[in-house]
Amino acid sequence: MEKNGLLPSLDSSIKEIRRISGGSSDVLINRFVSGGIHCALLCCEGMVSASVITELIFEPVTGIPQQKDARGLYRYINEELLLSTDRPEVNDYDTLFRLINSGFAVLIAEGMTGGLAFGVQGYASRGVQEPSGEGNIMGAHEGFTETIRINMSQIRRRLKSPELVMELLVKGSKSHTDLCLCYMKDRVPKELMERIRRSLDGLGTEAVLSTGYIRPFLEGERFEIFDTAGTTERPDVLCSKLIEGRVAVLVDGVPYAVVVPRLFCESFQTLDDYAYKPYYAVFIRWLKYAAFLTAIMLPSLYAAIVMYHPELLNSTLFMLLVEAEKKAPLSIVTESLFALIMYEMIREAGVRLPKPTGGAVSIISGLIIGDAAVNSGLISTPLLTVTALSVLCGLVVPELEPQMTVLRLAFLIAGGALGIFGVSLLACAVLVNICSAEDYGFPYTAPFSPFRSRGMGDTLVRRGIKKLQHRGFTVEEYHE
Repeated sequence: MEKNGLLPSLDSSIKEIRRISGGSSDVLINRFVSGGIHCALLCCEGMVSASVITELIFEPVTGIPQQKDARGLYRYINEELLLSTDRPEVNDYDTLFRLINSGFAVLIAEGMTGGLAFGVQGYASRGVQEPSGEGNIMGAHEGFTETIRINMSQIRRRLKSPELVMELLVKGSKSHTDLCLCYMKDRVPKELMERIRRSLDGLGTEAVLSTGYIRPFLEGERFEIFDTAGTTERPDVLCSKLIEGRVAVLVDGVPYAVVVPRLFCESFQTLDDYAYKPYYAVFIRWLKYAAFLTAIMLPSLYAAIVMYHPELLNSTLFMLLVEAEKKAPLSIVTESLFALIMYEMIREAGVRLPKPTGGAVSIISGLIIGDAAVNSGLISTPLLTVTALSVLCGLVVPELEPQMTVLRLAFLIAGGALGIFGVSLLACAVLVNICSAEDYGFPYTAPFSPFRSRGMGDTLVRRGIKKLQHRGFTVEEYHE
């Protein structure tokens, strides 16, 4: 696309616009005369509000008195008319098409190599609704939408501080997607912001259609099991992270925000923790840590103990398990893999199918397949119980579910091959990977490792709100 200025001839410029757009039928070109100067108003059908264009642009512009030249017309519009509060400059065709495809109307005039743009967006968008993936009881019930300006306003409405900075960027050589960097300038070091900007400058993709397109550029280069760049669809959660000195990236068209840096302990925290008494919040957090370990290690420990270490069980329990397993034609590891993979297939079908069908398919498939597998002797009842409990515990910490799914299978294979030794060996490898993970110099396991006493008041335990509010904590204290 042309990076040079607009052609001074109005007819030639319109021909060039039609050539670049390939004669696209949704690119509307309206010619008219304003102040004695031949002009054209460009917009994209479906992206603008027809009533706003008529009332705020056409009516005032067509009523402009006679002008000497196009430069005088532009000066009159800029100085005498307030047609729109959002008025970026248009100096080339690349900018022109990016703006009209974003809901702007662009005015070009005979003899000028630039244009005037006016924000008159009127495209259909989803309203603010309750987040579907981060439910809570005591907090707000508003989530991000697919419109970046609405998301920015939700953050600004909650953080009215002048220290809140929002920088708009454009990424994607084809999509020209708007990104927004959000941070508190008094809490984020300039060096960190420069590193994040450099990371985003390396975003050389043709399109940015989801947060998955930018997260790899915000994470470290080495292999890490867990994500060091988090996401959230809740404005209130994002605001709390901004106050702690984190940086967020909003993507136009995506109802999620990417947050860096992310810590391991954050996966076990929710906004409701701060609405309850500390003792109940601590109980819930410990429950989540226990559920995390149970989700990834229970099937492997079951296989390892029954196959290699039966002496760890009392005789009654051991005989019960042996009696159940001897009827199954498959090994314990094979049974477990079959049960876990079948669950993942049922879950994936429930997610991808239409909602009215997906829920019914998941329930019916689980009941029929589970009952048939047990009655036919293909899977033992204790093993199915262990598998179901492991899967249920994984749902307690939904942010880590993808990682837990893979780790559960890996631990199962290790336990089936080497017993408890294999489980311990893999656990050490995972622990080393977690402890060595970092993003922009922030250790993923902080404040546990390296130990920071000020940060421990909101991890395994949760201190009272009065103490948390006045400590002035930021994640910069974890930086190494």
